[in-house]
Amino acid sequence: MEQQSLFRNRPFIFLFIGGFLAIIGFSMFFMTTTWFVISDLGSASSLGLILIAITVPRILMMAFGGVLADKFKKTTIMFSTSSIQGVLLVIIFLLNNTNQLTFGYLIILGFFFGTLDAFSGPAGTSLIPKIVQKNQIKQANAVIQGLGQIGFVIGPIIAGSVMEFAGVTTGYLVSAIIVLLSAFFMFPPFLKEGPVDNTIKQTPLKDLIEGFSYVKASKFLMTGILILITLNFFAFGAISIAIPILVETYGGTPINLSYIEAALGVGMLVSTVIIGVVKIRRRGLTSIAGLIATLIVAIAFSQIPNLYILTALAFLIGFTMTFVAIPFFTSAQEDTDPRIMGRVMSIVFLAMNGFDPLAYASVTLLVSRGFDIQLIIFSFSIVGLMIALAILWRGQTFRNYKSTY
Repeated sequence: MEQQSLFRNRPFIFLFIGGFLAIIGFSMFFMTTTWFVISDLGSASSLGLILIAITVPRILMMAFGGVLADKFKKTTIMFSTSSIQGVLLVIIFLLNNTNQLTFGYLIILGFFFGTLDAFSGPAGTSLIPKIVQKNQIKQANAVIQGLGQIGFVIGPIIAGSVMEFAGVTTGYLVSAIIVLLSAFFMFPPFLKEGPVDNTIKQTPLKDLIEGFSYVKASKFLMTGILILITLNFFAFGAISIAIPILVETYGGTPINLSYIEAALGVGMLVSTVIIGVVKIRRRGLTSIAGLIATLIVAIAFSQIPNLYILTALAFLIGFTMTFVAIPFFTSAQEDTDPRIMGRVMSIVFLAMNGFDPLAYASVTLLVSRGFDIQLIIFSFSIVGLMIALAILWRGQTFRNYKSTY
C-alpha cells in the first residue's frame, strides 16, 4: 500500500462516510422511537423496555460480532447489517403509516435492529488496519470518532426538525433512507478489503474462547479495558444520566440541557481533532492521565450548582475523556494479530459501550431510593479516581507503553 493522505484513500473515505451516515440513521431512529412511544403510544413507562430491547442485545452479542468479523469479510458484514437495518426501518415506516405500529412490533423490530448493530461495530473497527497504513491508524480513528460525535449531534437535530414539520412517520422514512444510503457506501467493491486473515477452522465457541484468552494474556489490553470500564461506568455513563436530573434540580430549562449536551460533544470533537494532528508516543500514560483528569472534572461537576459553569465543565469532560479512549484504541489495533482483530475489538467495544446502561440503572436506582444526585456523582467519581490512581501506580506495562508510530 502506497503512502497517501487518508482523504485520498478511497476505501477509507467510503468507510467513514458510510459509518457517519449509519450513526446519523441510528440516532434518528433512537430519538424518533423515543418521541413516538411518549407522544403517540402515551406510555413513558414502556420507553425503558423498548430502549432495553434496542441496546441490551447489542451489548450481549458484541463478542459474537467479533467472531463473525474474523471469520468473514468485514465489508460483507457491514453492508449486510446496514441493508437489513434499512429494511427494518422501512417496515417500521410502513407500519406507522398504516397506524399499525404497536408496542409489540417496536420491541421485536428494535431487538433485531440493536442485535445487527453488534455485528457492524467490531467489523468496522477491525477493518481500519486493513485499509490504512499503521502510522495512519491513530489519525483514521480520530476522523471516524470525530465524525461519530458529529453524527450523534446531527441525528437528533434532523429527527427533531423532521418530526416538527412532517411528523413521526416521515422521521422513520428519512432515517430508513439514510441507513440504506450508508449501506451503499459500504458496498464491498468500494472498500476493497483484502482476504480474510483467519484461516483456522474451529467452532465459534472456540473462536470466542481464543479471543478472550488472547486479551487475558496481554497486560496492556487488560489494563486498557479496565480503564475504559472505569471511564464509562464511573464518569461518562453516570454523568450522562445525571445531566438532565441536575438541570431540573438547578431550575434549568430544555435550552440549558441542550447547551450542556452540546458542550460535551464539542469538547470531544475538539480533542479528537487534536489527537488526529499531534503525535502521541506515550499512549498508555496519556490514557491514564486523561482518565484522572476526567474524574477530577467530574468531581467538580458534582459540586457546582451553576448551570453555566456546568456547561464549561461538560466541555472539559468531553475534551479529557477522548484522550482516554483513542490512544488505547489505536494501539490495540496496531499491535493485535490481524487474525484475531475482530474478537479483540469486540471485547474493547464491550468495555466502551457495555457499562453505560449499568451506570444508567445504578444512578436511576439510587435517585429513586432518595439519594442526592450530587452525592451520587461525587461518590462515583471518587471511586473511579481511586481506581485510576491504582492503575497509575500498579500498571507499569501500560504506563510505560510507547508507540513506534
